[in-house]
Order: sequence, then C-alpha cells, then structure tokens
Amino acid sequence: MRSATRTRAVSAGCPSACLEAAFVLPDSNVEFGPAMPHKVFLTRLKLSDFRNYATAALDLDQRHVVLTGENGAGKTNLMEAISFLSPGRGLRRAAYADVVRVGAADGFSVFAAVDGMEGPVEIGTGTQGSEEGHSRRLRINGTAARTVDELNDHLRVLWLTPAMDGLFTGPSADRRRFLDRLVLSLDPEHGRRASEFDRAMRSRNRLLSEFRPDPAWVSAIEREMAGLGISMALARQEMLGLLSALVDRSRTDGTFPSARLSLAGFLDDCAGIPAFELEERYLAMLADGRARDAAAGRTLDGPHRSDLLIRHREKDIEAERCSTGEQKALLVGLVLAHARLVGDMTGHAPVLLLDEIAAHLDQGRRAALFDLVDGLGGQAFMTGTDQTMFEALGERAHYLAVANGRVSG
Repeated sequence: MRSATRTRAVSAGCPSACLEAAFVLPDSNVEFGPAMPHKVFLTRLKLSDFRNYATAALDLDQRHVVLTGENGAGKTNLMEAISFLSPGRGLRRAAYADVVRVGAADGFSVFAAVDGMEGPVEIGTGTQGSEEGHSRRLRINGTAARTVDELNDHLRVLWLTPAMDGLFTGPSADRRRFLDRLVLSLDPEHGRRASEFDRAMRSRNRLLSEFRPDPAWVSAIEREMAGLGISMALARQEMLGLLSALVDRSRTDGTFPSARLSLAGFLDDCAGIPAFELEERYLAMLADGRARDAAAGRTLDGPHRSDLLIRHREKDIEAERCSTGEQKALLVGLVLAHARLVGDMTGHAPVLLLDEIAAHLDQGRRAALFDLVDGLGGQAFMTGTDQTMFEALGERAHYLAVANGRVSG
C-alpha cells in the first residue's frame, strides 16, 4: 500500500512472516486528523448490462448524490455498481452471474472516472460471460490490474444498507464479516490472510477425518493456521482499539449513540501478549483439540469463532437489547466513526454509500446526519423514495430520479 496504513511487523523477531499488524498505530498522545482529508469523488459513472440497466451514464461533480424513486426502480443497483470500485463482491455479496442483466449476451461492466487518492483515474471492471465461476476483471487507466486490491490505491468505498440492520441480533458470522470489512478498508492483506486461513483449516479438517492422519502434516498445517489466525485476531483488535479511541475523542451531541466494542470467543485475554507467544498458545490449542475436532468434524478454536460484542455506550446495555431505532442509530454512528477513521488514517475521505439512510429518522435527526456526513469531507451517495426527506442537504447534493432502470435529473 502507498497510504499511511502500510503494514509492519507485530514485534521484533516475529517467527512467522504472516504475523503482521494491520495498521501503523498512532501515538496515543497524537490527535487523529488535524486537517480535513482530501476529497475523493466520482465524476462519471457508466454501466452496461448491470442488473436492470442495459446502459446508464451519470455525470457527477464533488457534491453528494441523492437517488430517489420507487422501490425496485434500481437505486440500490446503482449503489451496488459503485461498490464494485472496491475489492470483493460488492455490497450484496452477489455471485457475478447474478449481477448480469437478464437476457444480456455477455457479462456486465462498470466504468468510473474518479478524482482519486493518486489523482484523476479511470477504472473499468466487470466480467465476460454470464456463467458462474467467471472472475471479475479490472483495468486502471486502460491497463489490466494484477489484483483488485489495486483499487485501494485510488479510493475506499464504505456502505450502510438495510440488510445490515439485523447485525446486532443476527449470527456471529455476520458481525465477523462486518468487522473484517472494516479492517479491509485499511488493510487489504486481511482478506488474503482470512482466505488462506480458511483453506488451511479445511485441509486440517480433512486430514483429521482420516483413520490415521500424518502427525507431521497436521502439525505443518497447524503452524500455518497459527500464524494466519493470530495475524487476523491482532488486526481485528487493532481496528477496535482505533475505533474506540476515535469515539472517545469525538463524542457527538447525542444525536447518534456511540458503541463500546470488544471481541470474545478466541484468546479473549491476549491483550499485551507478544504475537509469537499467542502463536504458540494457539498451536497448543490446536494440538490438544485434535481428537475433539476430529469427532466434531470441524475446528472449534480459532478466529473463525470470534464474535464482535457491541454495547450502547451511553446506556451501557448490549446492542441486541436496544430498541430497533436505537440499533439503527448505533449502526449509523459506528459506520460514520469508521468513515472518519479511514479519512484520518489515509488522508483521503472514503466514498460513502448510504442506502435508504433517511427512512426511519425524524426531520431533526436527518438534518444532523447530513451534517455529520458532510463533515467527513467525502462524497456520499444516498437513496430514498422521497426527495423531500433530503431537503436539509440543500445545494450540497446532486438530485437524480431513478425509474425503471433509467436515471434523470
């Protein structure tokens, strides 16, 4: 990475190359973000055979973008297209074959002109063919990229969607995925480590299912799992520490509650312990648990068992016990705090995708939300069924109407 989030070793003499921390931690006495981060914004967006759009082209400027229209018109599809300007499968996590417009002869494409982190850039991404298993291709300024992680050199895209409203009451896997997405915004290597850990864990599970697995082979896989797993756990802990420090320094006026965050389920008492000691501890857990894991048919200890615990800081109660409105406000506050953290640590404000963000907020809270979003210094895309819900944005936004896969305004 070329930003301020360049990785470093967790500790001197680290015994495993994969044991790296996610971020360079600021000194505790240094304030985040003394200056407004650089504004990253889209100036043009073009789609081809994407969801319900045969074609679409939007000319934009530095203002926020408000997309209004009836449900099913294609507002979220436009947001999803923008989310493909980041690594991964977008805000719906859809199979690429499902993204291609029904009846299209080939794959989909998304093109964007961006005033980015390294200056103006043209980004093109998409697939060829509509069969499952096709990979996404990426071109930056007309040149094929080696990996989609190169997108992080030009912009960071963060989102909040209605599908995330059940985060606090849903399964722990949803919260782990949410947390990992936060980490990925600052440490693209986190995704690779997670994928390699899952691959190694599956290999271990298969070996343990054999009648007499080779102990040396199992030990080698467990060593790999330990390095990757501890690196994942430390990256998550660092993200929580940074977010918590930011929340402590920038408490709002109470419009949106703040969250107290912690992790449970894997090495909960690891604070302050050197990485190599944590690796050895996890190695021992894996070795001791072989018979148990073989009987269960899965690995029962590891970062894949962690859960993100979230409490309403002001009321000091678990988020899952809060009202639906409080949970929504907590989630909004958490996403905005993360967006500010990304801007502070990279020096570049992220592009925000806020789907149906104003639907359940009263007029005063909507106005406060828009001021907070605007204060982040980046470009935000927001959707809603009624343009009047966004009146408080005034001339700070570019208003577009969406109907039947067409955009006007």
